[in-house]
Amino acid sequence: MEPNTLLDALLAEAGMSRKGLAAQINAAGSARGKRMRYDHSSVIRWLRGERPRGIVPDLIADVLSRRLGRPVSLDDIGMGKGAAPPTGTPLDGFIGKATALWRGDHQQRDDLQRAPVITGLPAVGPVWEWENPPEDIDVSSRGTVRVGLPDVEQLRIARAHYEQMYRKAGGVATRGRVVRFLVQDAAPLMRGTYTDGTGRELHRAVGGLVAIAGICAYDSSAQGLAQRYYHQALRLAKASGDRAFGGYVIALLVNHAIYLGEHRAAVAFAEAGLRTAGHAISPALACDLNAMQAKAFSRMGDQTGARRAMKQAETAAGLIRPDEEPAETGYVQPGLLENALADTLMRLGDTGPAQRFAAEAVGIQAHARGRVHRLATLADCELRAGEVDQAAGTAERMLDTVHGMESHRLHDRLAGVRRNLAGTGSRSVRDVVGRIDDTLRIPL
Repeated sequence: MEPNTLLDALLAEAGMSRKGLAAQINAAGSARGKRMRYDHSSVIRWLRGERPRGIVPDLIADVLSRRLGRPVSLDDIGMGKGAAPPTGTPLDGFIGKATALWRGDHQQRDDLQRAPVITGLPAVGPVWEWENPPEDIDVSSRGTVRVGLPDVEQLRIARAHYEQMYRKAGGVATRGRVVRFLVQDAAPLMRGTYTDGTGRELHRAVGGLVAIAGICAYDSSAQGLAQRYYHQALRLAKASGDRAFGGYVIALLVNHAIYLGEHRAAVAFAEAGLRTAGHAISPALACDLNAMQAKAFSRMGDQTGARRAMKQAETAAGLIRPDEEPAETGYVQPGLLENALADTLMRLGDTGPAQRFAAEAVGIQAHARGRVHRLATLADCELRAGEVDQAAGTAERMLDTVHGMESHRLHDRLAGVRRNLAGTGSRSVRDVVGRIDDTLRIPL
């Protein structure tokens, strides 16, 4: 059941409480000879995605139409028969749904934090729609605020700022900042006045911010919400006409699918990104998509597929020119490929090369977040090779690096290393296991 962010946004715009809406519905029903006893709990259920029976959706639309002084349809309140995920709607309808989601997240609505991960065709649909026609012919808009390229540039600066904050402090600490910026700064621009040319740059810039919001939600263990942000970013990428940016969003979906254990979906998404971005794709992005494909294949036990993807990733890595890469692919830093290769080879049982790649990755300078992941991979490789004392020392370095970050994903890596260390039964790991336990007890 999808949270009804559209109804929530209209209630806020109308300045109407849940209790107030229920009272108005009861009164409207009474005027039609219907006895109704709805209360604030009923409205909460509607906001969580339940569609009331009979004439109630029409009454809700009528009540809000009178309050707002403009027509409000069933689709506007998220109760139309054709209600669909944001990516399945025309651009103007999508923007309304997208900004409503941002606002709900900003309010820390519990139903959004616990939104389930979308599966099946609805999970694949946004990728298919990004790949295929129709394209957005004109993304210009007429609104109250005039939007120019300086406004777009400010959004780009903000995206870079929040990306660095995420890398240094983690998604838990960064997420609220990004979402607040989307609500207070990006949303008014999306509803402003701009030409088609400026609009495409605007959608590209907002898409970058939405992608960061998704990354932070993923890092905060709100996986259903992260997926919705990624789908939004992909729709914005299509509106921008920037295929390379769409490929970057696809990479986020691939990583998310691997985390969720949807390895076949990860492979399929990566293929879609490589195929659709085509000549527009940057070498760094091609490297990462192939490297993640290799990881997915290795988790499926597909030796041939994994090694083929590894080779393609290494070929793409040799073509990377950092100065020619788009801003979003800055995460593909030296050592990222080596770490991915280590993970893949370790799962394929090729322990020696895996450990060498992992050590090489750790020896290359990286931002703190990337370093934690690399150290975790190295510790896992050392344990598989039976080098328990070395793994304990690597875990100590990992703990020193993760200090001060608020990230559920990094906590996952710590917990995994702790579990593997404790499983050795060695006395030499007791101190570091105790330190990890102390870190994991700190609430995020």
